[in-house]
Amino acid sequence: LDVSVDMWDLFCTCLVSLWLHRIYIYSAVAFGISIWIIIQVISTKTRKKVTEQTTPVRESLEVSGIEDKLANGYTVVQPKEDFVAGVKIFYGSQTGTAKRFAKALAEAVISLHLPVEALNMGDYDPDDCLSEETTSRNICVFLVATYTDGQPTESAAWFCKWLEEAASDFRFGKTYLKGLRYAVFGLGNSVYVDHYNTVGRNTDRWLWMLGASRIMTRAEGDCNVAQSKHGSIEADFEAWKTKFLGRLQALCSGEKKPCSGKCKKGKCRSPGKQSKECSDHEHGASEYENTEAEELFETSSEEEADAEEAESTNSVVDVEDLGDIMSHMKKAKRDGELEDGDVGMNLTGDSTGKKEVAEKREMITPALREALTKQGYKLIGSHSGVKLCRWTKSMLRGRGGCYKHTFYGIESHRCMEATPSLACANKCVFCWRHHTNPVGTEWRWKMDQPERILQEAIENHQNMIKQFKGVSGVKADRFEEAMTVKHCALSLVGEPIMYPEINLFVKLLHQHSISSFLVTNAQFPEEIRNLVPVTQLYVSVDASTKDSLKRIDRPLFKDFWQRFLDSLKALSEKQQRTVYRLTLVKAWNVDELKAYADLIALGKPDFIEVKGVTYCGESSASNLTMANVPWHEEVVHFVQELVDLIPDYEIACEHEHSNCLLIAHKKFKINGQWNTWIDYERFQELVQEHEMSGGAKTFSATDYTARTPRWALFGSREKGFDPLDIRHQRRNKARDISGC
Repeated sequence: LDVSVDMWDLFCTCLVSLWLHRIYIYSAVAFGISIWIIIQVISTKTRKKVTEQTTPVRESLEVSGIEDKLANGYTVVQPKEDFVAGVKIFYGSQTGTAKRFAKALAEAVISLHLPVEALNMGDYDPDDCLSEETTSRNICVFLVATYTDGQPTESAAWFCKWLEEAASDFRFGKTYLKGLRYAVFGLGNSVYVDHYNTVGRNTDRWLWMLGASRIMTRAEGDCNVAQSKHGSIEADFEAWKTKFLGRLQALCSGEKKPCSGKCKKGKCRSPGKQSKECSDHEHGASEYENTEAEELFETSSEEEADAEEAESTNSVVDVEDLGDIMSHMKKAKRDGELEDGDVGMNLTGDSTGKKEVAEKREMITPALREALTKQGYKLIGSHSGVKLCRWTKSMLRGRGGCYKHTFYGIESHRCMEATPSLACANKCVFCWRHHTNPVGTEWRWKMDQPERILQEAIENHQNMIKQFKGVSGVKADRFEEAMTVKHCALSLVGEPIMYPEINLFVKLLHQHSISSFLVTNAQFPEEIRNLVPVTQLYVSVDASTKDSLKRIDRPLFKDFWQRFLDSLKALSEKQQRTVYRLTLVKAWNVDELKAYADLIALGKPDFIEVKGVTYCGESSASNLTMANVPWHEEVVHFVQELVDLIPDYEIACEHEHSNCLLIAHKKFKINGQWNTWIDYERFQELVQEHEMSGGAKTFSATDYTARTPRWALFGSREKGFDPLDIRHQRRNKARDISGC
């Protein structure tokens, strides 16, 4: 028992000791924590005081682009973050426009003191190199053109193919190009509605699908000046370039991304500062849906916009509802076009609810005016022009006339080359104007009156003739004759028949006793049917099959082949002189003899001019070389083979100097003598009688013919060169290729 009592006392004593010991431990811990809190408070106050004292120094260094850090009492300077390291411009070009734009953009970027590199997509391997741009801090710009069938240009084909495959390949993923920043400018032609700027749109979409970030909305330039938002594709590009440079400067200052305009006003306008409302989430589920508050361009189709809107509200659409959805989208598109005043016309509402039509834009933009003026054009009003033909200069000096002098007896020194419409519906590969003129499929511009056009055309022509007064070699009698215009070749540039008042313009020419030689590209059959009598009506037949015509003329109309055939049929209905003009391009259209014969049977022209293509020098608008120019002997051989297939025609004349031959219908061979020349005085009498009778009294091509001189005939010793003149051989001098 005593032992039990002692053990119990010992046990109780131990418990009390342990309890007291725990109190000591807890007290020690509490004391330690209190000391640690006091130390932290003192340290925080000390650091705050030091920071306040060093703030002026820090701000001063930040202004100069350097940020300081304090370490052990010393200032460690580091360079400020580089937001934009440089700009890389990728271009894919067919006619050289995108390449020209890339060069212009590069020069503008250099002015901002940023490194820049312009790269042809055909020389760039995206598989090996594009992913490097995710960490380079470069801005990548893509200038991509859409060809007529909606395909990329040859130089951009592989790049675009790689993008498309990568975007649909799960192995790349949605973050493959994350970190790459880009902008897209597409070059297209709205005439091809189904394929308008598809390459630019696809490039934008594929880059986004691979995780790249757009720095600004996609822009689209339009070659069709009637639809272009700024009057031409050049003006579209300049407007976008200005916007891009402003965005680039903002990025250089630290701004991360453009504001969508959805955030609260004023909270994300400053560079580098964006509110939560302007976060990625608020900009949309993806950057591809992002749009800027102030758009200069339409960056996605209405179908895409409506699809995105539908997807944001309900991602599941019943099949039966698709028809209603598409109808809604098409109606919205039409309404939008009406409200925006599509193709050069604006509808504006006033306070009374009335609408008035704003003035249409001019065809000749300031940039186009400058370019054409440098090329020697004398521009008239807003859409016309005149230029002195080299054959006019040649005949003034007694050095020979053009092939029209040989074939039809015109006086080249009295011929005015002009056009009432600088716009054209084709972009022919051999065009010696290098596509500086606008293109379009219908008249959508401000229109000048024909009286003004003719008056100023004659005045400008005479002023250019006056410059030859006293020039060595100019014949005095021909100089005096040249001051009175006797012929007008409406073949300078563009499509004259597009001009809405072409009939009145032709009548004015005849009232001034000026003969009319009108050339059309066979894309306006109705206008050909409605055309009043002209001295001689030409149709360019540059190819005999649908594929070759598309490749050579590069027409804007989607139904170009049917229009071409209908134009030839309309030509066959004309009673006055008609001509097919064939331009032979070696390795392009010289092997289509049977097809040419079929077209001749369709249009039944009075004459067929066959001319070898003229090499206009190296041009980004065409890939023709001297190898495509046939020798005169080759042209003769082609014509001889063609004549064998058209029994109603024979070779009549030749102008070796122009590498040109004339095939004439046998009805102009009267009593064994060719009568291809024109009795111009008789024509003026006939056309005047026609006008006075209100069109009741008609006349035909054989009513105003004249005898063809011997020297102009095929096979003559002179080969079409007028013996009254002296042939001048050019040596080591650039040729003036202008002329009709």
